[in-house]
Amino acid sequence: MFRHPSSRRRFLQRLALGSAGLAASPLLPTWISASEKVKEGGPGHDTAWSTEALGRAGEDYWEAIRERFLIRPGLIPMNAANLCPAPREVVEATEAAGRDVDGDVSFQNRATYDELREGLREGIAGYLGVGEGEIALVRNTSEANNTIVWGVPLEPGDEVVVFDQNHATNNVAWDVRAARDGIVVRRAAVPETVDGPEELLAPFLAAFSPRTRVVTFSDVSNVTGVRLPVRELCQAARNRGIHAHVDGAQTFGAEPLELAELGCDSYATSSHKWFMGPKEGGVLYVREDRIQEIWPLSVGVGWGSGAETTARGARKFETLGQRNDATFAGMLTALRMHQEVGPERIGNRIQELAAMVKDGMVGMGAHLITPRSPALSGGVVVGRFDGVDTGEIHQRLYSEHGVAGAPTGGLRFCPHIYNTRADVETVLDAVAQLLRA
Repeated sequence: MFRHPSSRRRFLQRLALGSAGLAASPLLPTWISASEKVKEGGPGHDTAWSTEALGRAGEDYWEAIRERFLIRPGLIPMNAANLCPAPREVVEATEAAGRDVDGDVSFQNRATYDELREGLREGIAGYLGVGEGEIALVRNTSEANNTIVWGVPLEPGDEVVVFDQNHATNNVAWDVRAARDGIVVRRAAVPETVDGPEELLAPFLAAFSPRTRVVTFSDVSNVTGVRLPVRELCQAARNRGIHAHVDGAQTFGAEPLELAELGCDSYATSSHKWFMGPKEGGVLYVREDRIQEIWPLSVGVGWGSGAETTARGARKFETLGQRNDATFAGMLTALRMHQEVGPERIGNRIQELAAMVKDGMVGMGAHLITPRSPALSGGVVVGRFDGVDTGEIHQRLYSEHGVAGAPTGGLRFCPHIYNTRADVETVLDAVAQLLRA
């Protein structure tokens, strides 16, 4: 059986011990010694991203956090739903590991990254509250989603219920499979205005039928910012023998997650969004009892069959050919940063800034697409202004004010811990100026 951490504390303990063990290994490349992630000591110690280490409190702490990012002066990135900047430590660890590999491409040197990858797998598993054998390290959410799209065994006439706000890799991809294999795709649409989770759950329940085999949805929509009731939806699916797949691109790194408690059968996400890690790093979680029945998206060196494949667990989904081992170094450094700042603290800060954005947009007369309640939303905030060309406002915000948002679903802002309250005020002032122009 794969091991399931029982709590967030277990994750913190395992990651601290794992980092100490990695630091002591004589096999690992020299970049390890310079990376913040291998500092010994668990929560409460003076670590690189802690309040004590930064010597700040309150808003000053978040100002100090911003200084750890390579953001150009005069720019305000607020599009975490698409791409986040990585902190300096992540960039440096990734670059140094890349130089190490290019400096010594021997099998012997590259073998040291196998240990690093397994340490990352265990850390990610603890971060998500699942067993390390249920984690595959892939390239991004798109690849993880498509592994499920093409890997779940389905027969002609079987039905898949899709949230209509899903990303194309968890939406259009199902249409392609339907055209190839004769399955039926049914889409669930939620109301634009909701007062509670039951209104979000109802369209999915109505779409279920005796032929439904899969339900697949984004836990937080990148188009509207609405948060679906994941636990309730997964439980409803399990009661009916339906595979529940979650696209977690908008929650991984943005809030604490315990996938075993949520009850999903699989979960896909990326490193480069809210996790603030390197690009082309991703995670696919598949629940232990679902692994064997799902086919891999690609097959390469290291693939086995029968008992050999079963013993590999979710690793069977990552036989992807030559990998960029430096990505694992960057992801592990980002994971250490999340440990030190704290998932709860990060989630609270994102909600604090998102609430400021919501209040400011409503104050300017916007029709807020994203629910005001934190229980029904995450860090994605979308609003629309009557008679306003969102695309033009989006372009002018960047060209005239250095604000990088998005025109997705309306005017979209997604603040993160590298943003300050002053950043949010600047963004709102810029929007107000453009609306008056």
